[in-house]
Amino acid sequence: MSTTDRTSDPDALGRADGADAPGRTGRADGADAPGRTGRAGGPGASDADGLLAEQLLRLTRRLHRIQKHHLEPVGITPAQSRLLRTVAAFGEPPRMADLAARLEVVPRAVTSLVDGLEAVGRVRRAPDPDNRRVIRIELTDAGRATLRELRSARRAAAEDILAPLTAEQREVLGGLLTALVDPGPEGGC
Repeated sequence: MSTTDRTSDPDALGRADGADAPGRTGRADGADAPGRTGRAGGPGASDADGLLAEQLLRLTRRLHRIQKHHLEPVGITPAQSRLLRTVAAFGEPPRMADLAARLEVVPRAVTSLVDGLEAVGRVRRAPDPDNRRVIRIELTDAGRATLRELRSARRAAAEDILAPLTAEQREVLGGLLTALVDPGPEGGC
């Protein structure tokens, strides 16, 4: 799936492409290749970086599956969950274009998500009081209740994925993920 396809697919929000074979280490025997140091720029660095990238993709897919499983009882997809959380994060009801920009997707993906959430009464389209040509997206009472349910579902999904880690490991992972997600001005795209 191309980047364009992924960003126009409402259910692809938060989904990554890549293999998802539990327990795979990159080699059939599970051993590291000779000469591989795993250091950036060292012998075998591109192999180690490639393996790391593959592991991150597999983890992303696993997280998506676990999150989807926990969201099913709420009756919402991960993409719809992300849209609801994004609407709630705005100080005032956002425009569709604002949502598309914040979610980094094409506008038609937001339209599909809003259509689905509006059909079940979790959001509503409302005219902007200052410019009737502008439509804003508002949370409904049902949408706010869904957000409360989502918090519990997301905590349960996080516990499932993080269960093998100690509190110390979770703290280290949090720091590493922050460095990757928010790389600063030099590391951004």
